[in-house]
Amino acid sequence: MPPFPRRSGLILHPTSLPGPYGIGDVGVEAYRFVDFLVAAGQTWWQTLPLNPTGFADSPYQGLSAFAGNPMLISPDRLLAAGHLMVDDLADRPVCSDERVDFGVVIAWKSALLDRAFERFRAFSAADRAPFAQFCQAQAAWLNDVALFMALKQEYGMRTWTEWPAPLAARDPDALAQARNELADAIEAQKYRQWVFFTQWNDLRRYANRRGVRIIGDMPIFVALDSADVWAHPHLFHLDDDLRPTCVSGVPPDYFSETGQLWGHPLYRWDVMAADGYRWWIDRFRAAFAVADVVRIDHFRGFYNYWEIPAGASTAIDGRWVDGPRDALFTAVTSALGDVAIIAEDLGDFTPESRAGLDTLMAQFGFPGMRILQFAFNRREGDRFFPHNYPRACVVYTGTHDNDTLVGWFTSSSTDAERRDALRYLCGTADDISWAFIRTAWMSVADTALTTVQDLLGLGSEARMNLPGTLGMHNWTWRTSAGALDQQIARRLRDLTEIYQRLP
Repeated sequence: MPPFPRRSGLILHPTSLPGPYGIGDVGVEAYRFVDFLVAAGQTWWQTLPLNPTGFADSPYQGLSAFAGNPMLISPDRLLAAGHLMVDDLADRPVCSDERVDFGVVIAWKSALLDRAFERFRAFSAADRAPFAQFCQAQAAWLNDVALFMALKQEYGMRTWTEWPAPLAARDPDALAQARNELADAIEAQKYRQWVFFTQWNDLRRYANRRGVRIIGDMPIFVALDSADVWAHPHLFHLDDDLRPTCVSGVPPDYFSETGQLWGHPLYRWDVMAADGYRWWIDRFRAAFAVADVVRIDHFRGFYNYWEIPAGASTAIDGRWVDGPRDALFTAVTSALGDVAIIAEDLGDFTPESRAGLDTLMAQFGFPGMRILQFAFNRREGDRFFPHNYPRACVVYTGTHDNDTLVGWFTSSSTDAERRDALRYLCGTADDISWAFIRTAWMSVADTALTTVQDLLGLGSEARMNLPGTLGMHNWTWRTSAGALDQQIARRLRDLTEIYQRLP
C-alpha cells in the first residue's frame, strides 16, 4: 500500500481519552478508540507528540525528543502485569472527567509509578530481562534522559541551566557522582520509559492488526529545558554560559504586529551537517518506531526559519536564515529509506519561499496540509478551498490549534465568513461540523482528518489549545465515556464509504 492511499481518520491525543485516573492513557479506552475507528471505517489515528511534557504541560514543549510520556502509562495494565496491587489504586484522586488537572495527576501518578518500580525490582532476573534488554538497546538516548529527569527531581524540577554549574556543564566528575548518588532514581526513570514503550507498542500493534495506522507528531524545535539541549549543547546556538544566543519564532503578520516569540534554542546546522545529521537520523528513527507516519510541526523551518536575537522582547527584530533543506532529508532517507512524512506547511510566505518549500516537499514526496476552516476567513488565500487541492495533500477540518468548528461558527467567525461557509458547504448552521467533515471527505485530497471534538459537534469549551495563551483551557480537554457511540460510527462510516475512503 502506498504511504498515503485515499483514506481518512481522527485526531485525538491519548490524554483526552476517558478513564478513571484523571488523564487518558493507553489502557482499555485506547483500545476501545481503535475499535471505534474500525467500526467507523477509519484508517488513521493522529496524536499530538507523545514526549514527556514540560512548560505549561504542552506536548510541544517536551522534556525529551526521544522519551515517552509516563503520564500516558495505564495503571490497569500495570495491575494486570503484577507491578501494582489493587490497594495501590485506592488513593486515586477525585478529578474532573472533562479536564486533566496536570498538577494533581502528575503528583499521584509519579508516586504510583515509583511503587510499581519497587515491586518490579523484586521480580526474578528472568522476568526483568525485557527491561534490561530495553535499557541496552536504547542506551544512546535513555541514559541521558534518565539522568536528566533524576536531576530535575533532585533540584525541584528547575530548568537545567539553574542546576549547579558542574552538572549544567556536564563535568565528567560531577556526572559520575550524580550517577552514583541517584542510581535508584535513574533506574526508576528507565523503568518508566520501558513501561511506556511496552504499553504503547502493544497498542500500536493492536491498531495495525485491525487496519488502523498511527500518525505521530514531531515539533521541529526542542525546548531549552530538555535532555536534548543539555546532553548535546554543541548542536545548538548557546553561549559560554549555556544560554541561547538566538531563538525561534515567526515574524509579524496579520495575526500579530509583533510576531510570535517561541524561544526555542536554534540548531547549529553546520555542526549537524558535519556529522551527517546523526542526531536527526536518530530522532526520525525513534519517531518511526512509534508511528507509521510522522507529521512535522513548522516544517517550513527546514527551508528557512526566523532567527530572533536572544533577549528580544518581541519577534520583530529577527531575520530569515536558510535551513538545511534537501541535505537533511537526503541524509535521513539514505539512512532510513523512504519516510512517510506530513509537512505542516502553514504560515505566511513570500512567493520565493513558498515555491522553494513546495519544491523541497515534492522532491521527497511529503504532502502538505490544508485547513478547511481557513478557507473562510478571507485572509489565507485560495489554497484552502477544496476545489484547489492537489491529491497529494492532507485536509484537516481543523487542528489542535483551531477553535472547534461549532465554536468558530458561533463565536469566532464574522457574518460574512458564516455566509461564505454555508454557501460553499451547502450546510446548515445546526449541523455545521458535519458539513465540514463531508466536504473534507469528498475532496480529492488523499488523506482527510477531523478532530474528535468536531466529530461530536462540540463548542469552544472543547478546544484543545489557544495559541499564545497559558492556562487550564489548554491541553486539558477530555472526551466523555461513551460519547463515541455506534450511531456516530455508522454516520461517519457512511460518509467514508460514499467518498471511497474505506480501507
